[in-house]
Amino acid sequence: MKKIGFLSFGHWSPSPQSGTRSGADALLQSIDLAVAAEELGADGAYYRVHHFARQLASPFPLLAAAGAKTRRIELGTAVIDMRYENPLYMAEDAGAADLIAGGRLQLGISRGSPEQVIDGWRHFGYVPEEGRSDADMARRHSEIFLDLLRGEGFAQPNPRPMFPNPPGLLRLEPFSAGLRERIWWGAATDATAVWAAKLGMNLQSSTLKFDESGEPLHVQQAKQIRAYRAAWKEAGHTREPRVSVSRSIFALVNDMDRAYFGGSEGEDHFGYIEPEKRAVFGRTYAAEPDKLVEQLKADEAIAEADTLLLTVPNQLGVDYNAHVIESILKHVAPALGWR
Repeated sequence: MKKIGFLSFGHWSPSPQSGTRSGADALLQSIDLAVAAEELGADGAYYRVHHFARQLASPFPLLAAAGAKTRRIELGTAVIDMRYENPLYMAEDAGAADLIAGGRLQLGISRGSPEQVIDGWRHFGYVPEEGRSDADMARRHSEIFLDLLRGEGFAQPNPRPMFPNPPGLLRLEPFSAGLRERIWWGAATDATAVWAAKLGMNLQSSTLKFDESGEPLHVQQAKQIRAYRAAWKEAGHTREPRVSVSRSIFALVNDMDRAYFGGSEGEDHFGYIEPEKRAVFGRTYAAEPDKLVEQLKADEAIAEADTLLLTVPNQLGVDYNAHVIESILKHVAPALGWR
């Protein structure tokens, strides 16, 4: 059994060929797709976060709105770029959104991906400490954020407050109990997956990772997941961790599916996502359901994970993306024992 959700990058374009032509379209359609996915029986609605781009950026208003319009489905990110985040303000936003959603947030955080602008985090007022990298800064912001989510007081109260205070040091409010255990780290390497395990974060592995062996993506991801689980056990955490992988999967069940995805290449690609950092980019799975089932059986990383996120072409509209999700839930998942 697996949890199955969707992952949207929330692109928009003014092109007449796009079904998502503005930021308002991207946000409102993202909420509508969460509602539709819940009605179909999917388990999660996840959103990417990119700055300085015609894509979804500030996640918490979206998560709160989707939380208010749904009742069961998990709502998450994959991922929030922690180079840009004030951990204290983020803890308040996350707590509020999680309470609105009734404790359903699953927040993926990470160092983030290559940007639209040079060192965009500097425009947000963040600069790495001397001798540290932007990745170090992201991990430090993450550690502060995780500590805040424990809900322990740390701020000295004013002796003459405007409103009465509870006794002791004060924490940030609103506080949402349990959110600390629903934080995920998007790991592009084995080492950061191990680091995430030590800190008690769940693991997200995307449709790409830095190439560490020359092997196919699913093989490298499976090794990453096993290293993560070993580090989790060694750290002595008492709960079971969760692990998700993202995939582009399309069941070709009608002429529209075949027109959009029938010519998709079925192999991984290697390239450079950043200078001197070779990455492996995962294949697109697109075939008739029976063939798709056989292909997915061979994906070692999906087998290792408990959660599968389906990347969706959001500019094709809510109805078509709901169809993409339904096709997997109906024609593929049962044959693989995921449902």
